Amino acid sequence: MPTDPNLDRFDHIPETALAWHREGKGAALATVVETWGSAPRRVGSQLAISGDAEIEGSVSGGCVEGAVIVEALEALEEGAARELEFGVSDGDAFAVGLACGGTIRVLVEPVGKAMPEDMLADLVAARAAREPRAYVVDLETGARRLDADGHETRFRMDRSGFEEGSRTFVAIHNPPLRLVVVGAVHIAQALVPMARIAGYDPVIVDPRETFGSDARFPGERILNDWPDDAVAGIGLDGRTALVLLTHDPKLDDPALMRALRSDCLYIGALGSTRTHGKRVERLAEAGFSEDDIARIHAPIGLDLGAAGPAEIAVSIIAEMTQVLRKGAR
Repeated sequence: MPTDPNLDRFDHIPETALAWHREGKGAALATVVETWGSAPRRVGSQLAISGDAEIEGSVSGGCVEGAVIVEALEALEEGAARELEFGVSDGDAFAVGLACGGTIRVLVEPVGKAMPEDMLADLVAARAAREPRAYVVDLETGARRLDADGHETRFRMDRSGFEEGSRTFVAIHNPPLRLVVVGAVHIAQALVPMARIAGYDPVIVDPRETFGSDARFPGERILNDWPDDAVAGIGLDGRTALVLLTHDPKLDDPALMRALRSDCLYIGALGSTRTHGKRVERLAEAGFSEDDIARIHAPIGLDLGAAGPAEIAVSIIAEMTQVLRKGAR
């Protein structure tokens, strides 16, 4: 099972499959490798099936899971991978919230047979260490490998799929998304629940305990530390977004400088154009280049004409999503 607490809020399907296999139950991983039309799940979505017909995850939102389980149990008996194709009817699609149906292709791989146990264990270890990996399988030859690099665009876009013109499928396993919010202000109160819905695991940082309190952010992780110390402890990587909301250079700047020295996914800072101009001057004096400073999204958020904390939070989530899916502007 996962050792990284962040994974508890996200999928732990490979971890579950490995655990079932090692318990002697047998396990198979089913992965969506291709879709047409309005398929319920995106390419790369997974379902783990144990030899006792236990399941974790989903490949269709419920439309074809029963058939996949039957096929997976047969694949476990045979010890070989198999490809499945399903048409999701309009009626089934409507039942899981879609307007129309589609078609999905699913790869089923018995663990320890088609998918080597040590390869799955290496993948699980990389996920726990927040290290991205690509699981690459050639469906013509059956060759499999794990890559730590060489798929930069796919890693950045979080996009699994077939290599163009081939039968080689690349399943991207990125660390869970995180959001570090510096400044437990009104915007943060709107932003944090939105970010969680969007798939981020949020952390709120504010040394002012009156602001960063359980009463204002019930159930959330709050660090009442100085921001530079907090982000150093959390770690900033290519799957972590940093949002600075305090308006106070004493709090924002040290964290901002750490972010500019990292490969942080997104860096956004609240403030007017004039405020950002002064921020740019301070950073230049601290030795940061124009290219470094250009990584900062400021004024923060897409220009939606937002008014009020909730709308500003929407604009921030929208900009974070744009950077995640399309790259920096």
